[in-house]
Amino acid sequence: MEFDRFTGKTLDEALASASKDKKVDVEQLTYTVVEEKSGFLGIGRTVTIEAWAPADIGVFIHDYIQDYFDNADMDGMVEVLMEKDGDDDFYRVKVDTNCNAVMIGRQGRALQDFNRLVRTAVSSVFKKHVRMMIDINGYKEDRYDKIVRMAMRVAKDVRRTKVDAALEPMPADERKAIHNALAGMKDITTKSEGEGMQRQLHILYTPGKVSE
Repeated sequence: MEFDRFTGKTLDEALASASKDKKVDVEQLTYTVVEEKSGFLGIGRTVTIEAWAPADIGVFIHDYIQDYFDNADMDGMVEVLMEKDGDDDFYRVKVDTNCNAVMIGRQGRALQDFNRLVRTAVSSVFKKHVRMMIDINGYKEDRYDKIVRMAMRVAKDVRRTKVDAALEPMPADERKAIHNALAGMKDITTKSEGEGMQRQLHILYTPGKVSE
């Protein structure tokens, strides 16, 4: 991917030009100086930068996934929503397709792999960790609802029996959904243990922990 280039007599002028074009504050830009010309006796001096804004990441994600479907001759419509999660940008990607079996796979593993592929591509191009999640036909939202209801049942058993429980290994986004759902539950805390694909969420009996 080629980033947009902006030129000014000074770095500040080049950044101001990028800021105006991207419709964001200068502080939201990420840039690299690609060329500096000193001119003669300071006359004709220019600074050229490559710059991008958070919205450019969303455009790249959209085009990357849409190209994937088009090149594979598969039906697919892509929508990218940019949200704020604390100080970080989060890109929520919704894909409408009739290729559920191929794109989601058994227990959602193909979708996990696709998320990993796109996240790696985006992070490589923009030289930063990009937080994003691709959902196919609402599969993830349904999955979150299902695992949260399951975890709530397990947590109630843990509180009743005072015996900790470990859930099956699951990806980070699903563990986070459960953690958030149980965060306010009295006498219950959660923590993740393990490495990689074997990382599990543990539901712990924690007497004295008050509900939030």
